[in-house]
Amino acid sequence: MQRPATSDDFDFIYGLYMHPEVNPYLLYDPMDKASFAPIYAQLLADAVLYVYYADTVATGMFKLIPLKHRTAHIAYLGGVAIAPEFAGKGHAKTMFDDIIALGKSLQLARIELSASVDNKRAINLYEKCGFQAEGVLRKYTYLKNEDRYIDELLMSYLY
Repeated sequence: MQRPATSDDFDFIYGLYMHPEVNPYLLYDPMDKASFAPIYAQLLADAVLYVYYADTVATGMFKLIPLKHRTAHIAYLGGVAIAPEFAGKGHAKTMFDDIIALGKSLQLARIELSASVDNKRAINLYEKCGFQAEGVLRKYTYLKNEDRYIDELLMSYLY
């Protein structure tokens, strides 16, 4: 089950974004809470951030960002993460089932995402959930703390 994030979710979301096992695969460089606060406020204002729950426990997160105008039938899926203590227990697949259902309720025709070409675990999950590879975005993400670029695999789910 997912729901839109609220200000009460800040610590959980911050902890996921900055977790050393999760952070290399997400958008934001490591930072302190004060630096993340305005980013979080903008995510809430944009209403694109969701918290995924297993029973009553916050387990994961994702951003579903609708595009506009001629691409209004598309949403970009990013910031996808399951808390490491819940990894390997089927939560990611269930979260993706919910994301796909959410997209359908929003009358999307397409959800797209990108994943580091090195993140084989995520790519395998996305494929299991019905996403298909469309191409490689070369030098797409820059990891400042590692001073290197990584290639990303563009994937999509079509309804």
